[in-house]
Amino acid sequence: MSEEKLMSKKKPAYPINEKLDKYLEQYSRKIEIPIFYEDLLRFSGSVVVYDNNDEDTLWVRVYYSEYERQEIDLSLKKVYSILHSDGSDRIIEYLNVDAIDYCTFGNSKPFRIKIRNILNDNFTYLYVKKTDASRVYGLELEHMLSPYNLNFLVYKDTLIEEHIAGIPGDVFIKENLPKCSEPEKAQLAKEFVKFNERCMIRLLGDMRSYNYVIVATHDFDHVVYKIRPIDFDQQCFEGKLKVYRPQFFKENYLMVALVREKLQEDSVDQYKVEERSIVAKRIISSGDRIEELIAICCEDHISLADHIKLLSDQIYELTLDKKFKKCTTMGQILKLALDFVQRNYEDVSMKQIIDRKF
Repeated sequence: MSEEKLMSKKKPAYPINEKLDKYLEQYSRKIEIPIFYEDLLRFSGSVVVYDNNDEDTLWVRVYYSEYERQEIDLSLKKVYSILHSDGSDRIIEYLNVDAIDYCTFGNSKPFRIKIRNILNDNFTYLYVKKTDASRVYGLELEHMLSPYNLNFLVYKDTLIEEHIAGIPGDVFIKENLPKCSEPEKAQLAKEFVKFNERCMIRLLGDMRSYNYVIVATHDFDHVVYKIRPIDFDQQCFEGKLKVYRPQFFKENYLMVALVREKLQEDSVDQYKVEERSIVAKRIISSGDRIEELIAICCEDHISLADHIKLLSDQIYELTLDKKFKKCTTMGQILKLALDFVQRNYEDVSMKQIIDRKF
């Protein structure tokens, strides 16, 4: 299936409703910030940002008038303090805004801010985007259902996200994958299977290779690889189930080929079960928080009616659970999908207890 047919041409941004707004405030995600996305659009000009191979990165480095730059720099330093510290001004004198980049590609059109500590030259990035309910649900679900915590802030129409470190998937596949050892390739195949399963379970779509990163952690005698999504724009929007399975994007072909080459079918099934079990445990441990979020999502409108109908029909064909046929929102589909995973985990766990006892 071609990518054009797989994905919709344009996804609209959905507003934060009143209940989601209260949820964000309850869990300290909603905090007043001194700058808005629209403020950063007032740049005077830009230059193209090239990578080390002199290829266009699809980012442009923007610049502002001297007066506006001073005000914007100060505001961005305050945002950094709110996101990463206690929000006070005491660290601002040690910070410098090295670059403000604007991405012209994709739906979100984010700004990427490079903040450097002038005392030791350590730097990090943060992202300023327009608020979108889909993205907020995606960030919260990643925070609760993945192995990683995420730090982000929402204020009115502006979303601030911390940087997720790692090697972009497309860069890794092109430059790093050919250099990996055979055991490392087998490990990457395993991680891709688990990543593929996790995305499908929580309905995170469009995980083309440039929308996730490969994180390499050096253990005492080897390198451990993990895969993390970095773009949550396509949470619960598309109607085709394949959109929520990274294996169906042509950009991931070499990763899929790696799975076929390195893993037997039984191993693939094993890793899928492992990931479902891990997600089920995280659902249980998240308690009231995830229940609150899903309840809000069930009443929210973050997709199109024909997408909801198509996805509910396709998941019904996969699970034969008639409840999916009655869904009228993406949140309801997501709730049933997570309930299905949790129920199966609990049924298997109870069976194991019974088997051991008798």
